[in-house]
Amino acid sequence: MTSTSPDRELRSQLESLTTEAYRPELADVDRLPTLEIARLMNGEDGSVAAAVAEQLPGIAAAVDAVAVRMARGGRLIYAGAGTAGRLGVLDASECPPTFNTDPEQVVGLIAGGPAALVTSVEGAEDSRELAESDLAALTPTADDTVVGVSASGRTPYAIGAVEYARARGALTVGLACNRGSALAAAAEHGIEVVAGPEFLTGSTRLKAGTAQKLVLNMLSTITMIRLGKTYGNLMVDVRASNEKLRARSRRIVAQVTGARDDVVESALAATDGEVKHAILVILADVDAPTAARLLTESAGHLRAALDRSRTG
Repeated sequence: MTSTSPDRELRSQLESLTTEAYRPELADVDRLPTLEIARLMNGEDGSVAAAVAEQLPGIAAAVDAVAVRMARGGRLIYAGAGTAGRLGVLDASECPPTFNTDPEQVVGLIAGGPAALVTSVEGAEDSRELAESDLAALTPTADDTVVGVSASGRTPYAIGAVEYARARGALTVGLACNRGSALAAAAEHGIEVVAGPEFLTGSTRLKAGTAQKLVLNMLSTITMIRLGKTYGNLMVDVRASNEKLRARSRRIVAQVTGARDDVVESALAATDGEVKHAILVILADVDAPTAARLLTESAGHLRAALDRSRTG
């Protein structure tokens, strides 16, 4: 049976992608001892950070643009299929406990919906219409950012999401792992992290997935730093939703203020567990309502609130 024309076209497209390239030097990898396979994989992973480093100027430019919009109340929305979609959902889901963001501030869309997180949803990644429908439900605005994520850079769902968002004035970022990708070209900020052919041919859950995770880490984390969600490298906006995080909250307040345990506990109790507020209560010697006011006047930036308390 001969391939149909669309099949041949798709195969041709895939064969041109770095992420799909065959590695003949690894043809006998299944015959190697387990430790040697592990060493080879570890060596491959070592190239990912260098590939990300090449894209740092573009990543920084994207972060600055995202932060401006989020400071105005905009959202950060990831859209992808398969591994790329799962990584976006993962990054989004970790922002509320880490930075005390509203669950709707950072959103992850995956082709096929929540079911696609744990199983393959056939055909979902090939649908631009599905991406448009998923985004339409969020009603993107000019203050929002949509990040399309796709290792190949050709996934219709990711490209469709970016094109739909851009047409509605939202900021767009295209994150791909091949050069000259349609996804990067469709976005205002194109980021192409090329880590080379995969250890297992075409398995983009490996180096490409690691590269995407590293970039998404930067996009969300540095944006939150710009928004005042940290004090130095401390997570002063952490949401204490379990005992470990409550202990971390106490430790952060103690680290910043140098206060005794009982003073820390008292400040956290007075501020309903809000770390930044508790720090202000101690260092500025103010009550909880005043700490809240100072932070509101400083757009949530602890350093600015402390400066305001000293000059006001």
